[in-house]
Amino acid sequence: MDRVQRSIEKFEGALGKFRELVEGSLLPSLLREDILVEVGSKRFEYTYEAMWKALKEVLRSRGIECYSPKGCLQEGLKEGLVPEEWEETLAQMVKLRNELVHIYDEERARRLYKEISRTQVLQAFQRVLDNLKKAIATGEEEK
Repeated sequence: MDRVQRSIEKFEGALGKFRELVEGSLLPSLLREDILVEVGSKRFEYTYEAMWKALKEVLRSRGIECYSPKGCLQEGLKEGLVPEEWEETLAQMVKLRNELVHIYDEERARRLYKEISRTQVLQAFQRVLDNLKKAIATGEEEK
């Protein structure tokens, strides 16, 4: 299995775990709110990191280099891997991820968790994943 495929599978696995937490009914009911916020924030962060790294690998296979999440999202947008209708949501996700990494206030953490738990965040992740999988299935990653 090559790097591109591995990175996409890692993204898909991370998204599955994040979705399970956000959409599932059992786990949230078993966890205290503060633990749910911490776990949810970590799963979001891991999914976000896996997304941009998978995007980076697909872009690299097309001869396009990017070195940061924001740069990879911009290049992914140009290449059609990031859907235009999700550009604003993904830009907001960059901001949320950066805030989550440096958060020490519980109230702020709860507010951010509510933001990352929105359906739009899951849908944006899913659309990028679908586009990456489609690109490698059709051989488009090697333009």
